[in-house]
Amino acid sequence: MRNHLLTALIALVFGFAGAGLWSLSGLGNGQTRKYLIANPQILPDMAEAYQREQAKDRLAQVSGEVKQAFPGAVLGNPKGSKVLVKFTDYGCTYCRQSIAGTDKLIAEDPELKVVIREWPIFDGSEQAARMALAAAKQGKFDAFFHSMFEQGPPSTASIERAARIAGLDLAAAKAFAESEEATAELARNMAYARQLQFSGTPSWIAGNEVIEGLVPPERLAEALDAEG
Repeated sequence: MRNHLLTALIALVFGFAGAGLWSLSGLGNGQTRKYLIANPQILPDMAEAYQREQAKDRLAQVSGEVKQAFPGAVLGNPKGSKVLVKFTDYGCTYCRQSIAGTDKLIAEDPELKVVIREWPIFDGSEQAARMALAAAKQGKFDAFFHSMFEQGPPSTASIERAARIAGLDLAAAKAFAESEEATAELARNMAYARQLQFSGTPSWIAGNEVIEGLVPPERLAEALDAEG
């Protein structure tokens, strides 16, 4: 792994635009290695750049698909020209803490479409995710999404409370939650998360960037604006 990273960093040196390292292009690998050892302060930036490029490559393989929402599983403007994708879990504290920031972005930008990808990775979250997909089918996703986080950790009782607050047809919602369509959507989201090498929730696709964790809404807005 160490040799692999060193090889990647050396490759970055030779192709690193705008970093003031163009003068290294005439050096051999041995000399480049010596330079890197003598100047270790540049390694973190180079490693970060390498990881960003790898993330972009992975995103390019699924970008068109992952930005297409499950019907109704959208916050903000369903026809918005800017797309923010959020992988989320109702049992995730950081996901709950990120809601205010996402709502702020939506309020400030009428062109923002937030595609929610249900990725239940915490114990007990899968039924909440399934009910959320049922809410999307009934055109009440936004109400369920917010209510579910407000009701506390997912449980049979909290899921039903959120469903009632959102005004779902409970019988129809429970039936859809156990459907093959719901199962297929959760499997699809899991596959996307693995392809993108996400390690947890919340995880985001903002413009052409892959971002993980609880980040300020300004960071997401910056990435979205950069795409345009």
